Amino acid sequence: MKKRLFCAFFIVFAVLVNALIIRKGPEFAVNIILCAVFDIIFILIMYRYDSLYTSLTEMFGCRRLILSLAKNDFKTKYVGSLLGMLWAFIRPVITVLVYWFVFQVGLGSQDVNGCPFVLWLITGLVPWFFFAEALSGGTASLLEYQYLVKKIVFKISTIPLVKVFSALFVHVFFILLPVVIYCCYGNMPHVYMLQLFYYLVCMVVFMLAVVYFTSAIVLFFKDTIQIIGVILEIGIWLTPIMWQLTLIPEKFQWLFKLNPMYYIVYGYRDSIISKVWFWDKMYLTCYFWILTILMFAGGLKIFNRLKVHFADVL
Repeated sequence: MKKRLFCAFFIVFAVLVNALIIRKGPEFAVNIILCAVFDIIFILIMYRYDSLYTSLTEMFGCRRLILSLAKNDFKTKYVGSLLGMLWAFIRPVITVLVYWFVFQVGLGSQDVNGCPFVLWLITGLVPWFFFAEALSGGTASLLEYQYLVKKIVFKISTIPLVKVFSALFVHVFFILLPVVIYCCYGNMPHVYMLQLFYYLVCMVVFMLAVVYFTSAIVLFFKDTIQIIGVILEIGIWLTPIMWQLTLIPEKFQWLFKLNPMYYIVYGYRDSIISKVWFWDKMYLTCYFWILTILMFAGGLKIFNRLKVHFADVL
């Protein structure tokens, strides 16, 4: 019965996406191509139905364990320090203040399309903080929890989720920060802010797609952690967070939009500042989900294939 409901959900989801693409897209030919690409991916997912269903139900079945481990991971991270868990909030706030001082006070950055620069900056940094924390923690999750990996009865696929949800605790708090600042400038909360839940789901799914791959690879290629560090240092500048994409010639802007974090960062800004629905950016939305679904399926497949060797290499 559960499998039938799972299958029915995917079919209904596919129909809704096709209808939304055809309705919202301005060019019929492009719409048909997008629908075809999405349907092919959908068919491939259904073809791999059993393994996908098994993996997702395993995650859902361990939801209480994952939540418990995530809470414990968040608490023990700062055990022994004087300020304890406050460091999880102090460090991002200090980072925001440093960037604000450098770009607005030092370099004289002006308001962005009528939006105060500090609000525009914070709204872009909040999702990046979660991305950086979840990626670095999720990549090293199997190394950190290797005592669980070596237990035969433990479901190893839940470990990367622990780090992602651990980072999520702080992120939920920081989502409120740009909303509060937005209201402090004399604005009222609006319905577009509800989209923050959608973009939060986007980011969690995308992070799982990435860390399933990186957490499995790092056990066999130790340099992965260093590579991730370099990617995070470069990625914050390649994602238009502290600078506007309009500074780049229009013919090259699409290169930056290929970065999935561009969709999420500007999604947060659309939800709080610009008041733009995600379906008004249909092509970008389709691109993000097609890429994320492919990465999730690929990352999960690699993880499942390599997990039988995890205990041997640890």
